[in-house]
Amino acid sequence: MSESEPLVFTFGDPEPVMAGAIYDSLGTWLVDNGRYYETPVPLKGLARLLRANAYHGPAIEFKALQVMQSFKESWAVSHEDMNAAVIDFGVFANATFQKIRNGFGEVVELRHLPFINMRRMKEPNRYCMLQPYGAIVEFEPDEVLHIKNYDVNQEIYGLPGYLGAIQSMLLNEDATLFRRRYYKNGAHMGYVFYAGGELDEDSKKAVREAIEGSKGVGNFRSMFLHIPNGDKDDVQIKPVGDFSTKDDLEKIKNLSRDDIIAAHRIQPALACLIPQNQSGFGDITKADEVYQKNEIQPVRKHLAASVNRVLLPKDRISFDPKNETTPM
Repeated sequence: MSESEPLVFTFGDPEPVMAGAIYDSLGTWLVDNGRYYETPVPLKGLARLLRANAYHGPAIEFKALQVMQSFKESWAVSHEDMNAAVIDFGVFANATFQKIRNGFGEVVELRHLPFINMRRMKEPNRYCMLQPYGAIVEFEPDEVLHIKNYDVNQEIYGLPGYLGAIQSMLLNEDATLFRRRYYKNGAHMGYVFYAGGELDEDSKKAVREAIEGSKGVGNFRSMFLHIPNGDKDDVQIKPVGDFSTKDDLEKIKNLSRDDIIAAHRIQPALACLIPQNQSGFGDITKADEVYQKNEIQPVRKHLAASVNRVLLPKDRISFDPKNETTPM
């Protein structure tokens, strides 16, 4: 490299949980030579989204815990299988069970099938499970119980209601990654270090090593630079883009957080948020009662009705409030 060529280098960035858009278009269509329907949105993308920020994944887990709090299992449906199905329903708005029948054709057991790998086949009421390396396990007609919510655009799969908050979820992640890069890279994050004085190769190498050494542990260190017979403008620190000293980061985090919590319709007090005013969020007991009535009970009724429709009366499940733990 000649002395006239500029010296440019960058620091490595932390990798985000999500890469690219969560979906490009909504709709279902037959794939694999017309054997099964593809889902309206990529299910693996929805699964990765659980780890994108501090609110979305815990909100789904919290709702699943609330639904399962009063679950009364039966010989046909275990607590573990129903809990997995409830989580699937929260993430994908779909849940599937395999029907185990006796010699008389009666359903005596329901076993959870991870919905992330399940697909509706072209034939009505028939499903398959995708395997690694392109293999497909096909189930017999009426062997799979599919529980889903209603989507106005198609009737093959359900769609979660939080899709409208995906951009806020990713924005929240991006803001956190920006702050991580700022602290990881040191005081030079967001700036261009410009030196226009006469620097020999050894001096340029020393400056480069000093800047690189300001990253990570021990960052924000001061650096001494001397250019003989240099001018006051020979060395400049030019900002590129930095909101670390402003309140922009806090605004972005708070606004995106509010969108996420609103998408899940969780009361702020139940979401473990810190009140920004002296009055707080009010009575948390009343907030919990409203949340149980408006959000949890409808999910319980939908799941119980779908499951009990295929079970024998003696094996039916219930969500009995008597099973709930009374707060101390």
